[in-house]
Amino acid sequence: MTTPVRAPLWACAWHWMRNWAVEILVTVLAAWVLTFIGDFVGGATVQVLFVLATTTALLAPRSRAVLATHLGQRARKRRWKEALRIAVPPPGAPWLLRYREDDCGAWADVRTGPGGTVTQLESRSEAIAAWLAVHDIRIQRHPTSAGHACLRALRSDPLDADPGRWPWMDRGSTDLWEPVPVGRDETGNEVSIGLAGHNLLIGGEPGAGKSVALAQIVAAAALDRQTQLFLLDGKLVELAAWRDVANGHAGTDIHEAIDLLAGVQAEMEARYHQLLRDGLRKIIPGSALSLVVIDELAHYATWLERKARDRFCDLLRDLVSRGRAAGVIVVAATQKPGSDIIPTSLRDLFGYRWALRCTTPAASDTILGAGWASSNITSHTIAANQRGVGWLHYEAAQPTRLKAHHLTDVDLQVLASRALGLRKAI
Repeated sequence: MTTPVRAPLWACAWHWMRNWAVEILVTVLAAWVLTFIGDFVGGATVQVLFVLATTTALLAPRSRAVLATHLGQRARKRRWKEALRIAVPPPGAPWLLRYREDDCGAWADVRTGPGGTVTQLESRSEAIAAWLAVHDIRIQRHPTSAGHACLRALRSDPLDADPGRWPWMDRGSTDLWEPVPVGRDETGNEVSIGLAGHNLLIGGEPGAGKSVALAQIVAAAALDRQTQLFLLDGKLVELAAWRDVANGHAGTDIHEAIDLLAGVQAEMEARYHQLLRDGLRKIIPGSALSLVVIDELAHYATWLERKARDRFCDLLRDLVSRGRAAGVIVVAATQKPGSDIIPTSLRDLFGYRWALRCTTPAASDTILGAGWASSNITSHTIAANQRGVGWLHYEAAQPTRLKAHHLTDVDLQVLASRALGLRKAI
C-alpha cells in the first residue's frame, strides 16, 4: 500500500498565505493605521472610532452589500483554487490567473503547473463541478498555448433561457452570402453561419429540434430573391410552408427526389461551363446561389428499392462534393446518420455539423465527428425538454453549444408570404 505524500509545513503555510493575501494585507494596514492614529488621539478614542466605523459599515445597506459581495467572491475564488489543486495535484496543479463572475456562474483563466495538462482538467471536470457545487464545468483550450485554458462554472444552464426572436424576422429581404443567425451560445452571443461554400448536416433524435434549426436557414434562403430553393420533404409537411416559394420540391416519393436532384446537377454543370468560359475557378460573392434542403434524409437513403436508393445517394454525393464552387449548398436533416443509414462516403463530405439531442455519445460523435464526446462535447447530455439546444461545428476550432431561435407556425406563414411577394416581383 502506497503511503500518501504530505506537503511540507512551509508549503502549506505559503499556500494558505497566498489564498488569504488580500485579507491579511487589509488587516495589517488597518492595524497600522489605528496604531498611527492612536499615537495622536489616544487608544480609547481609537477604539470608539473603530467600533463606530465598523457598526456603520455593517448597518448601512450599500456598504454591507459591497462587503458581502467582495468577501463572498474572495471565498469562491479560494474554493476554485482548492478545486484545481484537488483535480490535478501539485506540482501539475493549475494556477488561477484570472477570476470573474457573471449571472450564470464564474470564469477562470488557468495555466497548468509543471507536468500538468489541460487534458487532465478535462478528465476531472465532473469532480471540479462537484467540488464547486455547480451545474457543470466547460473547458475551452487556448487557441495558441497548450498550457492555458478557460474554465466556466455554470450554476444553471444558460440555454434554458429563451434565445429571443430571430434577428432576421423583420427583414424585407436577405442575402444568403451574409452569415445567417441561427441561435445564441452560452455567453449570450449571437451565432451566425456563412452557408456560401459550405454544406450542413443536422442530426438529432425525434423532437430534438431539427425543424427549429432548419426553419431559419430555409427562411433566410427564401427571402433572398436570387437564391434558388429546392426542397425534399421526407415528412411531406415539414417544409410545406415554403412550397409556393421554392423553385422545386419533392415529397416522400424517392423518384421525385431523384428528378429534382438531377435538375440541380444539370444546373451545377451549366455553371461550371460558364466558369470555364469566364476563366474562374468558383463563383464570385454576390452571384446567385442554390440551396438544396432535405428533411429526413434517412427516408430516401434507406429506400427499399436499391437502384433508386443508390441513384439518389450518387446524385446527392455529387452535389455535396462538387457543388460548393458552383454555388450549390446542401443542408440535410436526419436522425442518427450512422453508416448503416447514410453512406459514410456521403456523410463525411458535410463540412458543417449540427448535433441536437442524441441518446448516446456515439450517436453524437456520428454527427459531429469521432472523438468529441471524449472531450465532453456531446449532445447526449442535453435534457429532453431543451428543444433546439445542440452543438454546432462550423468555422470555430471546436463545436459551439447554442440554442436555436424558434419560428412559430405564424412566423413561418408571415415569412413565406413575404418571400413569395419578393419572388413574384422579379
